[in-house]
Amino acid sequence: MISLKIFHINTFSSEDFKGNPAGVVPMDFWISDDLMQKIANQNGLSETAFFVKTVRGFAIRWFTPEVEVPLCGHATLASGYVLTEFMNHPDERILFESKSGDLEFVKKDGLFYLDFPAFESHEISLDFPFQKALGVQPQKVYQANEDIMAVFRNEEEIAQIRPDFHALLKLKGRGLIVTAPGKKVDFVSRFFAPSLGINEDAVTGSSFTKLFPYWSKELGKTEFQAMQISERTGKVTGQVMNGRVLIGGEAMPYLKGEIYIKS
Repeated sequence: MISLKIFHINTFSSEDFKGNPAGVVPMDFWISDDLMQKIANQNGLSETAFFVKTVRGFAIRWFTPEVEVPLCGHATLASGYVLTEFMNHPDERILFESKSGDLEFVKKDGLFYLDFPAFESHEISLDFPFQKALGVQPQKVYQANEDIMAVFRNEEEIAQIRPDFHALLKLKGRGLIVTAPGKKVDFVSRFFAPSLGINEDAVTGSSFTKLFPYWSKELGKTEFQAMQISERTGKVTGQVMNGRVLIGGEAMPYLKGEIYIKS
């Protein structure tokens, strides 16, 4: 029988039942892809991270309930949290090796940060019925690396979006970021990815690799306070610097236990 430790960590929040929950499974060696996918499916969380120690740091992989993904922010932050808060990792900076290159987790001044690559967006003309799919028409649409990003007028429009997820399945790409200027923060956002088995993600760390560079140009600043206004909501702080972004927030544990699987 295989026994694996598992943690559920709520990221980008310090409140119960807020932020984005991620599964974290530390391992001494890799198990099969099929088994990791089945564990992620049974967890039923937007992402489950699996990591194994390497010479340089830790190799990390992420699975939604349906597929493996090349990059995930909140589950990486959750993995760093598990290492520093539960596994007595001595350093406050941790290197994660991934299919998207080297990523860093940083613990600083009571917050937890991701040091990720920044991605620039470019405006596109897209023949897609946004009014039907979202209930409101965006001002502009951008190609944001593997995502589509739609920019709206204000926070109210973002909050009122009621997506037709079947219609969104026809969008090419990983998912749809929707964003607008915020009332009490620099900007707000939401993220929809039905093609990955995640209709709406609670707080999407990787989306801020596109959002921070975009809003840096729009607002003329490099440091941000943002909110992802999903049902659970989450607060994200950030900074743009030299082709990288720092994506930060709080985190708290919800559950730790063990997984038992017949070998």
